[in-house]
Amino acid sequence: MSTHTITVTVNGEAHTQEVEARLLLVHLIRENLRLTGTHIGCDTTHCGACTVLLDNVPVKSCTLFAVQADGRSVRTVEGLEGAELSAVQQGFKAEHGLQCGYCTPGMMMTATALLERNPAPTEGEIRAAISGNLCRCTGYVNIVKSIQHAAEQMRAAKGASPGVASGARETVATT
Repeated sequence: MSTHTITVTVNGEAHTQEVEARLLLVHLIRENLRLTGTHIGCDTTHCGACTVLLDNVPVKSCTLFAVQADGRSVRTVEGLEGAELSAVQQGFKAEHGLQCGYCTPGMMMTATALLERNPAPTEGEIRAAISGNLCRCTGYVNIVKSIQHAAEQMRAAKGASPGVASGARETVATT
């Protein structure tokens, strides 16, 4: 079996590992680095439970080889931790954006990437962003509300207006 020495920066910390060429990024994260917040759901990119940020872009780590992350930066849900909950974590807590919690890490990472590039997303933009993440429990209404809440908190922290780009928060459809 072919092995490679790779260096991946995960949540701001460089890790050098000797890995088999076929090792998936999700297994590097969970097994080698013991960061188990990234979940394995389907191994086919359908569910999004394994979503991490690779150079600030959401990727499904179950179909990316660890060697493809060599020299790159990975953020996992553990990277959202700090002295306080991140705005996205606060949003999921305040708006009850989780039930069983299995999809939550992937949803939070996708939401984080969205809000970093678009601080005032519309409901449609939020729904489009999370469309690659499946949730079998919530029906998405509270997840969308959670991301809207996080966006408002992030803008308020920066002194921006609390509404979406159009100036008013969109309502979340209940269907």
